[in-house]
Amino acid sequence: MKLLTDLSSIDRSQWQMLVNQSPVASIFQTPEMCDFYSTLNLYKVKVIAVEENQILKGVVLCLLQQDGGPIKRHLTSRAIINGGPLLADDISDEALHTLLNATIQMLKKQCIYTETRNLNDYSRWRNIFEASGFSYVPHYNFHIDTTDINQVDKRIDKSRRRRIRRAIENGATISNESLLLPAFYQILSDLYHNKIHKPLPPYCMFEQLAHAPFAHYFFVLNQQKEVIGGQLILMLYQQVAYAWYCCGLDKEYHDLYPSIMANYAAIRYAADNGFERYDMMGAGTPKEDYGVRDFKAQFGGTLVEHGRYLHVCRPAIYWMGSKVIALLKYLHK
Repeated sequence: MKLLTDLSSIDRSQWQMLVNQSPVASIFQTPEMCDFYSTLNLYKVKVIAVEENQILKGVVLCLLQQDGGPIKRHLTSRAIINGGPLLADDISDEALHTLLNATIQMLKKQCIYTETRNLNDYSRWRNIFEASGFSYVPHYNFHIDTTDINQVDKRIDKSRRRRIRRAIENGATISNESLLLPAFYQILSDLYHNKIHKPLPPYCMFEQLAHAPFAHYFFVLNQQKEVIGGQLILMLYQQVAYAWYCCGLDKEYHDLYPSIMANYAAIRYAADNGFERYDMMGAGTPKEDYGVRDFKAQFGGTLVEHGRYLHVCRPAIYWMGSKVIALLKYLHK
């Protein structure tokens, strides 16, 4: 067994092969995504891997993130493993334990906590994660089977299907013209600033994604061909499509249902192009009432709980940060 702590030491062809074979592969742990993140200068990108018998068996692609000014940055410093680690089906318990321990050791002085945001089922390895210092945190998601386009439409809630038909009748259309991106980003930025109250990556990231082969935009237009909403998806080849960012001027254009149309356009794209699954990218925790979960549920997906694994490196600061963030959310209500 060999631990690889430098990106240049990881065989890219083996990494790609692991993506093709892993039962828990996602776009967020691919070499292409690593290349993309590395060009942005928005995050510190960390990659660590493990080999067994000179064959790559596990890769962790991690982003070190911070928000806001000096104080908030100190309280929100985190290491996010989007999608969860990339693991071979036959990775040994010892190799996974070594990979996870090394990840914690590499990151513990650079962040308050490390979190894997799982998009696949890691339950078979839960005991190894917990033995390595991670705790399991329940978290929901919706997966939509897109292998049969007829079934995709049938599974959508009837009232939602009526709204889609009504929006089309009222003149809503879909475009993927990159010239429309600034208008989409403005709507998204307003949403994050006024309602979600979370940091949004700068426009340059979305602009670069307009040229990435693994990304696709759907812009919802009104009768005057103005952008009133949209959806950005990322794609793991033609296997899984991921709903990354979505927005819509639903109050202003209530008869065009822009958020519904944006999601539906992306789901239909996945079904029309032979994707196996559409991943809704999160639906909150079991303990919270979450309007977004109710919204996503009406597209006919299967509710799954693949959760997250959390390791807190600095408990006192983590506790303080969570209280401050909760207070800020309360004040913004």
